[in-house]
Amino acid sequence: MLGVAQTLSWASSYYLPAVLAEPISSAVGMAYSTVFAAFSVALLVSAGIGPIAGRFIDRFGGRPVLITSNLVFAAGLVILSLATQANHVFLAWAVMGIAMGSGLYEAAFATVVRLYGQDARRAITGITLFAGFASTVGWPLSSYLAHEFGWREACLAWALLHLLLGLPLNLLLPRAASAVAEPQQGDEQPAASPHEHSSAAGKPHRSTAYLMAYVFAVSWFISTAMAAHLPQLLQTTGAAIGVAIGAAALVGPAQVAGRLVEYGFLKNAHPLLSAKLAILAHPAAALCLYLIGAPAVSLFAVLHGLGNGILTIAVGTLPLKVFGAQGYGQQQGWLMVPARIVQAGSPFLFGMAVSHWALRALWLSSMLGITAFLALWAMRIQPHAESAQ
Repeated sequence: MLGVAQTLSWASSYYLPAVLAEPISSAVGMAYSTVFAAFSVALLVSAGIGPIAGRFIDRFGGRPVLITSNLVFAAGLVILSLATQANHVFLAWAVMGIAMGSGLYEAAFATVVRLYGQDARRAITGITLFAGFASTVGWPLSSYLAHEFGWREACLAWALLHLLLGLPLNLLLPRAASAVAEPQQGDEQPAASPHEHSSAAGKPHRSTAYLMAYVFAVSWFISTAMAAHLPQLLQTTGAAIGVAIGAAALVGPAQVAGRLVEYGFLKNAHPLLSAKLAILAHPAAALCLYLIGAPAVSLFAVLHGLGNGILTIAVGTLPLKVFGAQGYGQQQGWLMVPARIVQAGSPFLFGMAVSHWALRALWLSSMLGITAFLALWAMRIQPHAESAQ
C-alpha cells in the first residue's frame, strides 16, 4: 500500500515540473526557469516540514500524517491548476512543499519503523522498489493528460488520484498503536534531533549524525543534478541526442536493479557497507565516461543508477541501524534538512558547472561523492550500540 501511494506522491510532485513546466510558463506568463524556482521553494518548505512531520509520526504513527499529505497534495495541485500569474504558481508549490515534507520517502520510512521497529528494513526496500517506477509512470501519464486535455486538467487528474487512490491506501494502513506497544507511564520522552542522541548512553557521537547528514546531502545533490542535466551532460561526450536520451532512460531501471541487489545480496549486510559501495558508484561511472567517452554513456547511466538506487534505501536503513527506532521520524527529518536545501539549488549549480566545464563538471560531483565516502569511513559506530539493535 505504501509503495503504490509513494509512487503516486512522487509522480505528482517531484516528477511533475519536467513535463508541465513549459506549458505552465507559457500559460501563466513566467519564465521557464522561474517555474523551477517555484519548485525549489517546495523543496525548501519540505525541509522545514520534515522534522515536524517526523515527530508527529513518532508520537501518533504515520497513518494520520500520510492521510493529511494526500489532502494537501490535492489542494496544492488544484491551486496550481487555477494559477493565472506567477505568485499563484509559487503559492501552489509552497503548499505542495508541505505535502512533500510529510508525504514522501522520509514519512513512509518513519511509518514502517513506527510499526515494525528494527524489522522495517525489508519494508523500506519494498517501498522504494515500487516508487522506483514513479518517473516511468508519472512522466508518460502527465504528458498524455497535458497533450490530450491540457496541463490544468492534468493537475486536476493528479489531485483526483490522491483522493481516490492515495487517500484510501493510506486509510488502510494499520494504526501504530496496534503494532507497537505504547510506552509505559513515565517512560515516554520527546523525540530528539540527532545531536541530542549523542548524550544518551550507548548512542553514537553527534559527529556521526553530522557526517550522515552530509552524506545524504551529497547523495541528493548528485541524484538531483543528474536527473536535471544527464541528457545534456552525456551529449558533451559527442553522443547524439537520441543516444544520450536513451542512455539516460537506463537510470530508472538501474535504480530498481540496485534496490533488488540490496533486497537480495545485501539484505544481511550492515547498511554502512551498502552505503559505502553505493556512494562510489557515481565516481566510478564518471571515471569510465571520462576515459572512454561516448561509447560509455550507457555504462555511466547504469552504474550511477545502481548506486543511487541503493543509496535511497540507505537513507532509511542507516539511521535505523545506527540510532535505533525510538524517535526515528523526527531524527530522520533533521538528517534530511541539509539534503533538501542542497537539492533545491542542485539543478542551478550543476547546470552552471555543465555550461562552463562541459564533461569536466563530473569532477565536481565525483569529488563530492568521494568526500561522502570518506565521511562514511570516518563514522565511529560503537559496538555496544550496534549489539543493542
